[in-house]
Amino acid sequence: MRVADVQPGLELGPSEWRTIDQSRIDAFAGATDDPQWIHTDPERAAAGPFGTTIAHGYLTLALLVPFSSELLAVEDAALTVNYGLNRVRFPAPVPSGSRIRARFRVDAVAAVAGGTQVTLAATVEREGADKPVCVAELVFRYLTSEGGPP
Repeated sequence: MRVADVQPGLELGPSEWRTIDQSRIDAFAGATDDPQWIHTDPERAAAGPFGTTIAHGYLTLALLVPFSSELLAVEDAALTVNYGLNRVRFPAPVPSGSRIRARFRVDAVAAVAGGTQVTLAATVEREGADKPVCVAELVFRYLTSEGGPP
């Protein structure tokens, strides 16, 4: 898709399912120095509020980048910059072994120095669950040259 084709109201998704297994959760805990037992200790977590370990909310949030890249490949951008987030909530947990996927809606498109800024409303769902596990508003900048300003 070309950046000119990205317009407000465009719906994208769902993405492919991704399994959030304990090894992924443990790797995230190691990478972020966040080994809290609710994420990394299956025995202790079994007696906790969710009955099992759960993924870090920020692990779910981090997966929005590959989910969005899967659904919105902007061919004429020399560089895509994750510019930030406007809102993030984690309404429900992601138990270890769950499968999640994402949907996006383009909320805004604006010209910026060096390219185009796109604001996406994201919803991540867990297979078989009623509530989303993450809702967020992401801001990406699609730059026309690798040396452009962020």
